Amino acid sequence: QVQLVESGGGLVQAGGSLRLSCAASGRTFSNYRMGWFRQAPGKEREFVAAISRYGGNTYYKDSVKGRFTISRDNAKNTVYLHMNSLQPEDPAVYYCARVRASYSGSYTGDPKEYDYWGQGTQVTVSS
Repeated sequence: QVQLVESGGGLVQAGGSLRLSCAASGRTFSNYRMGWFRQAPGKEREFVAAISRYGGNTYYKDSVKGRFTISRDNAKNTVYLHMNSLQPEDPAVYYCARVRASYSGSYTGDPKEYDYWGQGTQVTVSS
């Protein structure tokens, strides 16, 4: 089965930056749109960002626009989430996920449309 492994999480001070990485197995990585989600304690998992197969189109949760950037390097089977100006609402476990091949829309923030998920990487913000 497809495996997604996140890395890059950790502790950062408020206003600081982190880059998360998601390494995917398989030879058909470029066939899939990818996304990032996050889940804070006591809260629902929420959509953060998504990217098209070749990176030409990106989509973001409103609260992270201008601060976070999703990108991908298909030669490395890797998706990135660059996070700048981290704020109190940003600490969470961040998950990388793959959009199912059958989804026909331009993008989706609905977790039921994602078929593979990583185990998550923790992001903690200190003051």
